[in-house]
Amino acid sequence: MTMYIPTLFDVDEAHARIKPHIHRTPVLTSRFINSLAGAELFFKCENLQKAGAFKARGASNAVFGLSDEQAAKGVATHSSGNHGTCLAYAAGRRGIPCTVVMPRTAPQAKKDAVRGYGAKVVECEPSTSSREAVFAEVVAATGAEFVHPYNDARVIAGQATCSKELIEQVTGLDAVIAPIGGGGMVSGTCLTLSNLAPHIKIYAAEPEQADDAYRSFKAGHIIADDAPVTVADGLKVPLKDLTWHFVRNHVTDILTASEAEIVDAMKLIWKRIKIVMEPSSAVPLATILKNKDLFAGKRIGVIITGGNVDLDKLPWQ
Repeated sequence: MTMYIPTLFDVDEAHARIKPHIHRTPVLTSRFINSLAGAELFFKCENLQKAGAFKARGASNAVFGLSDEQAAKGVATHSSGNHGTCLAYAAGRRGIPCTVVMPRTAPQAKKDAVRGYGAKVVECEPSTSSREAVFAEVVAATGAEFVHPYNDARVIAGQATCSKELIEQVTGLDAVIAPIGGGGMVSGTCLTLSNLAPHIKIYAAEPEQADDAYRSFKAGHIIADDAPVTVADGLKVPLKDLTWHFVRNHVTDILTASEAEIVDAMKLIWKRIKIVMEPSSAVPLATILKNKDLFAGKRIGVIITGGNVDLDKLPWQ
């Protein structure tokens, strides 16, 4: 089967389709953080998105793009948290069933959020292999439409609307940086910027302890880790063929940060910008502060991907 690569037309269609169901999220700045970084940083706050994460964009595009006949059977996915929550949100808006396979180790706050939107949670072991095996059983039993967390053209076209808004909100950007796990947000960023602003460099940021995208980028082929351990729980999944297409062709570089650097960057954003965001969202700032020479004097868009953090288990507690 030929892989469908979404286009700018798909992004425009997605934006029109999802507009009633998402926020146009704000862009915030901090003079203090700019002085630390030696650059002008513009934080696109998807932690303030519906359901608390950018993934509401891709999930809404997939759900509202279904025919009535397919929608009646519902949707299903596997997710460590935010995609599951966002798919549950979108399914709830359309009034259709949703099942989410989640690792038993996923934050309780994320499981509760999925159930809060009316979806069913089915637990699996915390590995990609277990996740996919349990999920296959769910689809066989329900006939639900699979909405992959990131390796799905509909999802990527939805995520691409984030950077489309960003370049409308902030002019003269030199680069945009986003966290990378499976690569859905980064792929959407590539899709938008390569078409609308090809001069803007695209960076991806990843934890050192879950650096399979970094190693894939250097090796020139996908390297997948089954169950990495990192505080950035949203970035544990590997690239797939569709996201790899965008990463390989459009990303300038992938930068990594240690666990301590990620936690320090998270604290800094909480303290200075006064927003709640999760560890995965702190990885871009951590890599900017670690690579100051690379970004010195530049105007950088930084995507804060989500704010669904377990307040009883903050990483510095």
